[in-house]
This record gives sequence, structure tokens and C-alpha cells, in this order.
Amino acid sequence: MNFIRIFYCCVLLSGSYGVFSQTNCVQHNKAFGYGEELNYQVVYNWGLVWIESAHTTFRTERSQFKGKRTYLLSGKGGTYPKYDWFFKVRDVFVAQLDSVSFRPLKFQADIHEGNKNDKHTYLFNDANHRAFTIINRGDKPVAIDTVKTSPCTIDVLTAIYYARNIDYSKCKPNDTVNVMLLLDGKIYSTYIRYLGKEKYTSKELGTYNCIKFSPRLVEGSIFKKGEEMIVWVTDDDNKVPLYIETPIIVGTIKVRLVSYKGLRNPESSKIAR
Repeated sequence: MNFIRIFYCCVLLSGSYGVFSQTNCVQHNKAFGYGEELNYQVVYNWGLVWIESAHTTFRTERSQFKGKRTYLLSGKGGTYPKYDWFFKVRDVFVAQLDSVSFRPLKFQADIHEGNKNDKHTYLFNDANHRAFTIINRGDKPVAIDTVKTSPCTIDVLTAIYYARNIDYSKCKPNDTVNVMLLLDGKIYSTYIRYLGKEKYTSKELGTYNCIKFSPRLVEGSIFKKGEEMIVWVTDDDNKVPLYIETPIIVGTIKVRLVSYKGLRNPESSKIAR
């Protein structure tokens, strides 16, 4: 299980909590630029067992799609070869994001996990509030559908970059921020719960002032239902995810940033090396 799939499995539910509601979709990007690269290591922990089992890299590049200038977002990850005998993972996620309107145009996922071999393609049509979905699950017939979207609906890879541009400055602890997510061919009303600010120290990168939040998870094959996943992002204009920790059915998954390059903004949240 790698970093991309952790986000992919985080179906965030709406609920009867206090909500800090942004009046409009995120329409401008100031958190990342072309050429950014973030490298993560995934650690599985069960009691005294610690296994550095997987890695993931996120990149942003300059591109075009149907005549529009775009951010080409990619997330690629998998298990280290020495663990492939146990559970082999090779995942590739790619999204085309309009660089002007900050709206998703196309999303693709190529998922290889154990015996699972799935391919997803979503084409967004904001003018008609629709998304065209093509899903191929192994040997099953290709599932083609059209789903109704809202003006703010996004795919799961775009959601990571979208969340980095949310204005948390008016949030109070326990407020929630809503997101509409197209996930696995379905639309979910989602949220993350803002938990406040906290320092986080990375052994590779140093100490940072961070924003801390928790997505509410749906119970699935490995995840427990609830708000036990915790995410730390830098408390600056970059809002880079530094560390994620979440319990699973057996043990805990921990994801940490180990290297990066091409940040758009100064690292004003960094306290010490």
C-alpha cells in the first residue's frame, strides 16, 4: 500500500459537524509550481515490527490538454522489489489540471496491487456538469458511465493539490472543510477536519510548524472507520504534506516526506534543520 492508494482509499464522509464552508471552489494555485517533486517513504508498523515497504513520488510538469495550458500531475509508487513476493504494488496516477481555472480535465489511474489490475479514466465536462468514466477491472467487462458532478467536483489526485490551496486561516479546531470527490466512478461529499497547528520533526528534513488535520475514513478491506488518520502539512504557502499516520486492520501505516525539490514558495514554516 503506497501513499497514493492511502489517499485513494480515504473516502471522506459528510456529517453533522460544525463546518467551515468556503463559498467558492479553489480557483487559484499558489502552493505549487512546475517542476515540483515530492518523494515519500511508506513504513508498515506492527508492534516491534517496522518495515520500510514502499515509496511514492509526486511530480508537477507543464503540459497542454485540448488546447488548454495544464499542470500535469503524476503520482507513481510501489513496493520495494524485495517485498514484491509478499504483496506487489505498482500504481500510476496522472491528472491534467487547468492552470487557469484550477479545474480537473482528465484523470487516469493504472493500479496493480497483488491480483488487482484496474484502470480508471475520467473526463470532466464542467460546462455540462458531467464526468465520463471508463473503468476496467481486470478481466471484467469495461464499465462506461456518465455521472453528474457539482461545480467543485475533483478527482483523487487533484484533491491532494487542491487541499494544499485551501485557506485554513479562518478555521477553528474541529471545523471541517467540504470537498466533492469523484472516486471509483462515484461522487462522494467529503470533508477533512481541521485539528489546529503543531510542530513536527522529520529526521531527514528538520522541524516545521505544521497544520494538522484528519480525514474521516470509510471502513474497508484494510482501513478502520473513523477519523484516526492524521496528516501534517507545512504551515506556509507550500502546504507540503510532511507526514501521515493511520491505523489499519492490523498495524499502522506511516508515510513521511524524505526529499523534495522545486518548491514554489520559501519554506517559512521550517524552524531548524
